[in-house]
Amino acid sequence: MNTATSAARLVVDQLVGWGVTDAVLAPGSRSAPLAYALETADRRGQLRLHVRIDERGAGFLALGLARATGRCVPVVTTSGTAAANLHPAVLEARHSGVPLLVVTADRPTALRDRGANQTTTQNGLYAAAVRAEAQLDAADQDPAGWRHQLARLVTAAQGLRTRTPGPVHLNLGLVEPLLPPADDLDGPGPAVAGPAVVQAARPDPPEVLPAGPPTVVLVGDARPAVGAAAVALARASGLPLLAEPSSNARVAEAVAGYRLLLGDDRPEAVRRRIERVIMVGHPTLSRPVTRLLGRSDVELVVVADGAEWVDPGARAARVCDAVRLDGPGDPGWLAAWRDADRALRPRVEAVLAGAGVTGPAVAERVWRSSGADDVLVAGSSNPIRDLDLAGPHPAPPEVHANRGLAGIDGTLSTAIGIALGTGRPTTALVGDLTFLHDVTALAVGPAEPRPDLRIVVVNDDGGSIFATLEQGGPDHAGPFERVFGTPHHADLGAICAGFGVPFRRATTLDELDAVLATPPRGLEVVEVPLDRTRRRDLDAALRALVR
Repeated sequence: MNTATSAARLVVDQLVGWGVTDAVLAPGSRSAPLAYALETADRRGQLRLHVRIDERGAGFLALGLARATGRCVPVVTTSGTAAANLHPAVLEARHSGVPLLVVTADRPTALRDRGANQTTTQNGLYAAAVRAEAQLDAADQDPAGWRHQLARLVTAAQGLRTRTPGPVHLNLGLVEPLLPPADDLDGPGPAVAGPAVVQAARPDPPEVLPAGPPTVVLVGDARPAVGAAAVALARASGLPLLAEPSSNARVAEAVAGYRLLLGDDRPEAVRRRIERVIMVGHPTLSRPVTRLLGRSDVELVVVADGAEWVDPGARAARVCDAVRLDGPGDPGWLAAWRDADRALRPRVEAVLAGAGVTGPAVAERVWRSSGADDVLVAGSSNPIRDLDLAGPHPAPPEVHANRGLAGIDGTLSTAIGIALGTGRPTTALVGDLTFLHDVTALAVGPAEPRPDLRIVVVNDDGGSIFATLEQGGPDHAGPFERVFGTPHHADLGAICAGFGVPFRRATTLDELDAVLATPPRGLEVVEVPLDRTRRRDLDAALRALVR
């Protein structure tokens, strides 16, 4: 067994011992020892290997798998620009708290800083985006020392001691020969003890708050367990529940029209009476929420289960692991929110019904067609905001979204990872630019695990979200279409045919309902064409409901 093979097997054996169940590989020459070790582990049933040709997509696939399973998922690349292409996924993992282990193969130390082929400075490549990093060189193998370094990395990725998971980086210098001997293709790694047992840090008991002030529970992007805890708090305390789509707290009693109600400028608006906000998760979707969190007359209580927390307005009065009230909230306060929501809902539905096939109408159909056993992935930009207009759901699906940095990149790869990680029927609702941005995610090799994933593409031929912002106003109409609208005229059906992915087009809501009536089987794409020119007027009509 040569040095590189021994190093790779040691790393993979330790990761399997830590409970790693999935790994993602983007092929390369310098990373060949890791490729062989991972393939052997896959054949032995020790983990499930996913091979992708695009490193950026591979990173987001690993992120989706880690988001779905809650386990650390390694993504392995060769050296050079391959490692740099993981940076977007690393950033999203950092800001979403997802346990991602980046393993980059590198030249040995002696070949660095000499102009060697495909060699750059990979130590510290991801800078402050990673929670821990380590440099190991196969030429200097110390099995006990490597065991410790891998334990440190996985512990940091999982947030076992800090309760703040995130990405970590292992840069592995590998020396030639890079291939295992022909008579030892899948032999054992070096003998070394299994992983250390690391006790996870435990949260503090809930902080007790007085029940008195008019309080709302505001839940942003959150893991299912966190969303469920927020729902339990709102129910036990009798408080209004304002939940974003990816909060996993958007249950039947949540205030569906909270975003519009928080923008209500009328003197009698219920939002004017808010005195305290209990914030859970990472709210990102709307300016009314941001303004609420920045109000100086509102006490902000942040519930955060780790070392970092969200406080965009820098107004947090207290930060705690969990809270409970010392008594029930005012029933009249909860009734006021529910009455306002019930009065608003038919008016919202009337506006949407009169607008025909729109983003919000499509989102409503996708939301309604998903049940408690399903998974929904919401793309950034308009799709997740359109879901935010959907009505109450008696048994909502599990919802995921890349809201750490709210980019559109890697969404299809993330959705594939989530579908594979959960093993459940999954629907992704994305815009056309999001689809095109990550279209190589459709290149799933014939030997690779394939998800049951339906990708619904709301295609308005460009960036309609900008039409709802200041740059979409008439005063800036001249350059808008070219630099913000960005029409592409892409033929999505032809693109899918090129990848061998089943494709359908739904031009009416009834056609869409017929497609959604059956669960996805395998990977498929459904396009819903829209007219982008009406988007700004639709948003204005919705906002006018509370003016």
